[in-house]
Amino acid sequence: SAAGCTFEEDGDPNQCEYSQGEDDDFGWELIRSYMMPHLTADLPHGSYLMVNSSQHAPGQKAHLLFQALSENDTHCLQFSYFMYSRDGHSPGTLSAYVRVMGGPVGSAVWNASGSHGRQWHQAELAVSLFWPSEYQVLFEAVVSSERRGYLGLDDILLLNYPCSKAPHFSRLGDVEVNAGQNATFQCVAAGKAAEAERFLMQRQNGEVVPAASVKHISHRRFLATFQLDQVSKEEQDLYRCVTQSSRGSGVSNFAELIVKEPPTPIAPPQLLRAGSTYLIIQLNTNSIIGDGPIVRKEIEYRMTSGPWSEVHAVNMQTYKLWHLDPDTEYEISVLLTRPGEGGTGKPGPPLISRTKCAEPMRAPKGLAFSEIQSRQLTLQWEPLGYNLTRCHTYTVSLCYRYFVGTGHNQTFRECVKMERNANRYTIKNLLPYKNIHVKLILSNPEGRKEGKEVVFQTDEDVPGGIASESLTFTPLEDMIFLKWEEPVEPNGLITQYEISYQSIESSDPAVNVPGPRRTVSKLRNETYHVFSNLHPGTTYLFSVRARTGKGFGQTALTEITTNISAPTFDYGDMPSPLSESESTITVLLRPAQGRGAPISAYQVIVEEDRPKKLKRELGGQECFPVPLTFDDAVSRGSVHYFGAELPASSLTEAKPFTVGDNQTYSGYWNPPLEPKKAYLIYFQAMSNLRGETRLNCIRIARKAACKESKRPLEVSQHSEEMGLILGICAGGLIVLIILLGAIIIVIRKGKPVNMTKATINYRHEKTHMMSAIDRSFTDQSTLQEDERLGLSFMDTHNYGNRGDQRSSVVNESSSLLGGSPRRQCGRKGSPYHTGQLHPAVRVADLLQHINQMKTAEGYGFKQEYESFFEGWDASKKKDKTKGRQDHISTYDRHRVKLHPLLGDPNSDYINANYIDGYHRSNHFIATQGPKQEMVYDFWRMVWQEHCSSIVMITKLVEVGRVKCSKYWPDDSEMYGDIKITLVKSETLAEYTVRTFALERRGYSARHEVKQFHFTSWPEHGVPYHATGLLAFIRRVKASTPPDAGPIVIHCSAGTGRTGCYIVLDVMLDMAECEGVVDIYNCVKTLCSRRINMIQTEEQYVFIHDAILEACLCGETSIPANEFKPTYKEMVRIEPQSNSSQLREEFQTLNSVTPHLDVEECSIALLPRNRERNRSMDVLPPDRCLPFLISVDGDSNNYINAALTDSYTKSAAFIVTLHPLQNTTTDFWRLVYDYGCTSIVMLNQLNQSNSAW
Repeated sequence: SAAGCTFEEDGDPNQCEYSQGEDDDFGWELIRSYMMPHLTADLPHGSYLMVNSSQHAPGQKAHLLFQALSENDTHCLQFSYFMYSRDGHSPGTLSAYVRVMGGPVGSAVWNASGSHGRQWHQAELAVSLFWPSEYQVLFEAVVSSERRGYLGLDDILLLNYPCSKAPHFSRLGDVEVNAGQNATFQCVAAGKAAEAERFLMQRQNGEVVPAASVKHISHRRFLATFQLDQVSKEEQDLYRCVTQSSRGSGVSNFAELIVKEPPTPIAPPQLLRAGSTYLIIQLNTNSIIGDGPIVRKEIEYRMTSGPWSEVHAVNMQTYKLWHLDPDTEYEISVLLTRPGEGGTGKPGPPLISRTKCAEPMRAPKGLAFSEIQSRQLTLQWEPLGYNLTRCHTYTVSLCYRYFVGTGHNQTFRECVKMERNANRYTIKNLLPYKNIHVKLILSNPEGRKEGKEVVFQTDEDVPGGIASESLTFTPLEDMIFLKWEEPVEPNGLITQYEISYQSIESSDPAVNVPGPRRTVSKLRNETYHVFSNLHPGTTYLFSVRARTGKGFGQTALTEITTNISAPTFDYGDMPSPLSESESTITVLLRPAQGRGAPISAYQVIVEEDRPKKLKRELGGQECFPVPLTFDDAVSRGSVHYFGAELPASSLTEAKPFTVGDNQTYSGYWNPPLEPKKAYLIYFQAMSNLRGETRLNCIRIARKAACKESKRPLEVSQHSEEMGLILGICAGGLIVLIILLGAIIIVIRKGKPVNMTKATINYRHEKTHMMSAIDRSFTDQSTLQEDERLGLSFMDTHNYGNRGDQRSSVVNESSSLLGGSPRRQCGRKGSPYHTGQLHPAVRVADLLQHINQMKTAEGYGFKQEYESFFEGWDASKKKDKTKGRQDHISTYDRHRVKLHPLLGDPNSDYINANYIDGYHRSNHFIATQGPKQEMVYDFWRMVWQEHCSSIVMITKLVEVGRVKCSKYWPDDSEMYGDIKITLVKSETLAEYTVRTFALERRGYSARHEVKQFHFTSWPEHGVPYHATGLLAFIRRVKASTPPDAGPIVIHCSAGTGRTGCYIVLDVMLDMAECEGVVDIYNCVKTLCSRRINMIQTEEQYVFIHDAILEACLCGETSIPANEFKPTYKEMVRIEPQSNSSQLREEFQTLNSVTPHLDVEECSIALLPRNRERNRSMDVLPPDRCLPFLISVDGDSNNYINAALTDSYTKSAAFIVTLHPLQNTTTDFWRLVYDYGCTSIVMLNQLNQSNSAW
């Protein structure tokens, strides 16, 4: 049955299920033609509703509301309409609306306009509605602008069967999308698509969306698709599908477009901790903007100034961002995702944080000079990039030093901070011709890297002046000895000295003043000269200056006056007196000639001529410097007195003078001579100048006693000379007799005297020797007492006899120790004991034992290592100033005691302990790396203990901290009274061997000491594998003479690494001699000698792995001259095993070589680095990466390459893949950054892999 309204004549209009609109402009007019006789011919007959356009204004509307419909899936509303104007004008527009109850009217689902002829037309509305919604159909008539004609409605019926002219829609479902995504509505309709002319989607507010596509599902079903692009939250609304044609329309139910806003955090993430390459953050996702639920959380981070960003999925509230660049600002945001496509919201507020600085990659390189002058030095070095500094806040310091003065006891040091981005600096105010030691230090808040010192020499300059106080001289009468020293500032190599001199003043009028200037040149090694042929009493001006290749320096001046000479007399032989009486004698006095000074006075001296007195020779006798009057001579018993003193002015020419004339001359009485005595008369002249006095005297007469006649007097004078000769002979004979007597006495007493001296020397030596024996005996007895504390390892395991039997079949050279001297395996009291809880392990069981200890849950390496520290207590410290760490102290029983220095009884201490070797007491000395103040003590110990080997297992600086002072010279240097000379140095990839010669003041012996410096122990942990350390131990063993003193071993504190070395040395000997190893008890014994000998569990495990490698692999090096026969033997196939030594060795190599874990290649596996690897199976480990330093528009410093050692050089090779298309630039950056000069290519070249 159909419901509706037909407006028939017999029907009750009030029963029709429609109503007029309330908010329209006019109402529909009900037409009943039978009741209207004057009806116009333009209207049809019957009952219907009509609008006369001519009666209303244009645009006015009339609404007709149909009944509310519900509770039916599909309604078909059929109606008839009439639209006619006689002249063909449009009477208006007739539209049909389907409004959901409670909602807006929306857009028309059907409409018609224009004049359709004077007839009725039928149309259908196929409305799909679902419970509980209700809807209402509204018809609207709008008057056209022409206002002509009529619009009519009739037979509005609700059918109970589907429409035949309009398609029916299936239920339209809600669509939920995330904002920004495309929303798609799919409307499925039953009917023919051809019945619809237009497919529309209507929004509840009236907007219309055309169909995107129409697809036939079957001959009676089709699918219309509507798409809303990039919807936003504002587009969330109700939508329905509509088909429109002149015969009717299909209308679907309203479906909701639900637009969800992807979630975004309100707050930025919180920084928990920052490191140099990581940031730890907290997400802060409790408060969000947008819709949930949250199904995924992600971190998006990027450099604030970088082009790339990375996203990491996060499943926790905290997250650690790895492998970041140091000192770089990052912008970190949180991304939240809800279900559905496009469910990821915008990044939340960013956290802007900066990583800390990292330790610089290395020190600046390329330090070279650009200009060298005598007093300044201009240097330049490589520009510094971020990949080198690893921090934007860094300091480059240029440090230089040079020795001041001629000795090396005073050093000038200075460090200058460079300006930002500076790679050039001029050092000023230097000294000429000096070796300037320069190094660059790159430092940032996290560490510093020091470059190697480079030595530059400043140019020469003119030398400084010779110090006046260094001019020393010895003046004589006619010569001067002048000596000078090299200038304090030679400013170069002195090639010549020039000395000029001339006379400038003289008291001798015969000397020309000023005199001519004379010059003397001396070689550089001659710093003295004797100037001869000078004038006495003359002042000379000397000037001395030095010369280098740059010219002469300043002149040093000094004035030197020659000594005056004694006056000279114009006498030939002794003159005859002019006259003589009993009490007088008259002589002729002639004036003397002064030399360098005028004559100041003359004296006449009278001397009694006694027979036994040794007579004076003429001109050779001693003069009389002390004036003595006659009275003084008598009172003193002197044989001579001054008879007269005459002023020089009184004797300008020869004059007679009477001795004994009883006169007084200048205070001297000239008494009469006694007739019975003989006298000698002397004439003395005196010169005086500036307090300097010179005398000369001559005997001018002899007066005999008066009883002698004239003849005897002459005889006496002639016989005087003969008497003098006889007296000399007699005196010589007496002296000879005295000497013979002395010889006899010495012969008789000589033996007891020599015996006494020999006894004293012997006792002295005996005392020293016995004290040394006592010390040795004391140490030895202490050691033996310590050995008695435990049960011998050899006795417990009954290895004594077994060792003897095996020693007869083992080769001279050990398979474990290589070519090192074979230690005796006999039982000699090994200090390394064993116990019941920790027995020794057979070498054959070592692999199983190590695997068991590594995997054991109850008792493994961790528990065994911790047992060493149960009940330990640190001993007292002897001297804190000489210790490197406070917790490292020595045990007095086993410490090394130095011979005390004179006057310092406390100078016997050094932080060092004796450690036993395998069957060798005190075979090692474990000590700390010398600090600067104990370098002399260190060399005293080496000298005292006759050590020939020093093992050093640390670098001088590690992790920016000084681990050990450089206690050896680069050439030759004195340490106290010990001279150390570097003889030669051999550098290999993993260690360096230096040979030193030791000499000590007061000793004739010369010692040779080798230092073995292991340089490849990493700054953290233990070596990656033990191969290099085992080869190092073999080298030390082979190079140490069997009769040498203890081997000195040190790292920094003399504990962890030192203990590892000693345990390996001892256990390798034990494994070779006894076939067992007892690592636990060896470590325990070492710790009783020196604390913390094994510092970490990692070191304890490494010892086991190293010994296992030595036992499995043995010594594999082959002498070059034996390679050919050895190789033939290695490749020979054994018939029984069908294998060769070479194949077995290769299999062993594969088994002992550790395989790389994913964690070791973390940098290569970063997302931004994956495309830089050719194959993910060939990745470089992080520890071997050569990071790129130069920047070429890309801050990434990764390249798939690894640094590899050669035999003699660390990191001598870079192994890398053939460049990919996107890594060719990186390849050439690598070549540039590391100064490569050779590239070895081992693959074929084709067009796809060209890199140049």
